[in-house]
Amino acid sequence: MKKAFNSIAIFVLSTVVCMLSCSSEAPGEEPKDELKEPGSDISEQVQLYDWEKNRTEMLNSTDMVLIYGGDRSREPYEWTTEAFEPYVKYEDQKGKSHWMFDAFVFLELGDSEREVMYTYYTYDKPSYTSATKNDWKRLVDYYFSSNTGIGALNRAVANAQNTLGNQPKKRRVVIAIPEPIRYKKPGEMSSSTIYWGTVDGHIIDFSKNEDRIAACKWYVDYVRSKFNEMQYKNVELAGFYWLYETVDPGKDEELIKGVRDYLEKFKYNFCWAPFYKSTGHDKWDKLGFNTAYYQPNYFFNPDKSIQQLKDACQTAVNKNMDMEFEFDYRALTKNDPNGFYAARMRDYMSVFKEYKIWDHKFLAYYQGLNNFLSFKNSSDSKDQALYHEFCEFVITRPIRSK
Repeated sequence: MKKAFNSIAIFVLSTVVCMLSCSSEAPGEEPKDELKEPGSDISEQVQLYDWEKNRTEMLNSTDMVLIYGGDRSREPYEWTTEAFEPYVKYEDQKGKSHWMFDAFVFLELGDSEREVMYTYYTYDKPSYTSATKNDWKRLVDYYFSSNTGIGALNRAVANAQNTLGNQPKKRRVVIAIPEPIRYKKPGEMSSSTIYWGTVDGHIIDFSKNEDRIAACKWYVDYVRSKFNEMQYKNVELAGFYWLYETVDPGKDEELIKGVRDYLEKFKYNFCWAPFYKSTGHDKWDKLGFNTAYYQPNYFFNPDKSIQQLKDACQTAVNKNMDMEFEFDYRALTKNDPNGFYAARMRDYMSVFKEYKIWDHKFLAYYQGLNNFLSFKNSSDSKDQALYHEFCEFVITRPIRSK
């Protein structure tokens, strides 16, 4: 009996020792997911990667371009190094090279192949359902493909440095956070709120804001882990972009603040681009965003006069917002032989200068899929003139030298 007791004691002791020793992470190991209890106190300690430990302040950018990708219906589907090169380096009409955009937002609205949406308001497609955890993961994996996406951007910067020398600062990457849409069938309140997946074994229920926050924290951590895995030399993770462009009062405020509080731990910039007069646009800072790029929505609406663009600029000045510059395929001569949309694109340049947006504000650039590249590659003389005019508008902004 005594012998049996001693054997049991030795077994228990060895088990405890093993548990204690096995709980310690090996050097260089990824931080473990800290979401042990979804909805738990977000003030708890989190582990940082080296670049996060060394960061002393939140990173901003002067000229941030939106890079859409991940929907199989987009053509081209993949962003290659060759495609990114003009976004990184601009060669002017005298043959001199310049750094172009300093930040890149990777985002997507939905996936037509899987018939899922990453944000609700954009789509009016009855067959689509809300994206699940697996869809969110698949999108991140698309961004972090070794040969395309962020990896291609990293190589494009390396190529530009062969001409321009070392960049003054790393090009910055911002990743959009999909909207944790409440219902599996968006807009249908009778549809299930339990569809997304699990975090640490906890079944996520999007009727609860603490679970919506937990899903977003999982997404942020997955992005962070992928960035750490790839070890890029020429780009850095600067922040996250809130995809939903308006606010559902009484439903989203707690969610946004919860995500903001988590991002603050890593000094990540929390960006938002509310559409013209969207709910909450004038309270963007109180909602919890660090940066808000106000959309004039003038380019797309031919019935709107230039006054809407001017009003948007005045709102940005009054509310201390930054702004979005908007254009797409419609401004190309082959689609716009009379130059109507090209003129509207030029209106942004002139009005932004009139209201000192050009001088002092951070700008985000909406270009549709890859229409900046379409302008660059166009053989039409009018397109080339507008392309160089736009590039000069970007690279000569006074805020870039501050």
